[in-house]
Amino acid sequence: MRLSRIIMALTVGLAVVAVPTAAGAAQPQPTPSATTDPPQPPPYPPTAASLTVNRPTIYLGETVVLTGTNFGPNETVDINVTVTPQAAPAGGAAPARRSDGSTVAMAPVAYQASAPLHFTAYTNGQGRFTKSYKPSVTGLLTFTATGRESGRTASTELRVLHKKQPLPVTGDSLGTPMKLGGGLVGAGAIMLLLTLAWRRRQRFGGAAH
Repeated sequence: MRLSRIIMALTVGLAVVAVPTAAGAAQPQPTPSATTDPPQPPPYPPTAASLTVNRPTIYLGETVVLTGTNFGPNETVDINVTVTPQAAPAGGAAPARRSDGSTVAMAPVAYQASAPLHFTAYTNGQGRFTKSYKPSVTGLLTFTATGRESGRTASTELRVLHKKQPLPVTGDSLGTPMKLGGGLVGAGAIMLLLTLAWRRRQRFGGAAH
């Protein structure tokens, strides 16, 4: 009888202790990430690359500087050049002329420029580069730069004009001043002879009286 009471007392005691534990385990626990991790900002697209020239229009024989920004750091950038020649005049139309009256020579479409149409540049740690370029053909040049690692691309345009040439000195242009000078010299000689003749007449005429 005593043994059964002892066993029953132990059973009741274990049941009392287990009830709070089970109640605590049944309650939902807060998720650590929901309370401790800060909210993540939304992803932003990368900054677009850019390519510029220091002068939008130059004369043939001059040099420009290309500047690229926002490419990948320390990467190789491929630059391709596309040339659009100046349009030739239509059949029967007068050729284009400059303000000084000289004609503008039109570059043929099949003209092969000696300046490279493909070259490379190398960026620094901030993704920036500069590159000098001296065109050898006139027309509208389009530069397209593409980063090998980043894949970023940008383009810019440059207009190359024919260099202003001095007006040619021809035989006709030389002959006109020479003819004019010769005429002035001849007229001066005649006037000198007439003056001497008049003085001589005045001298001898006075002696006769």
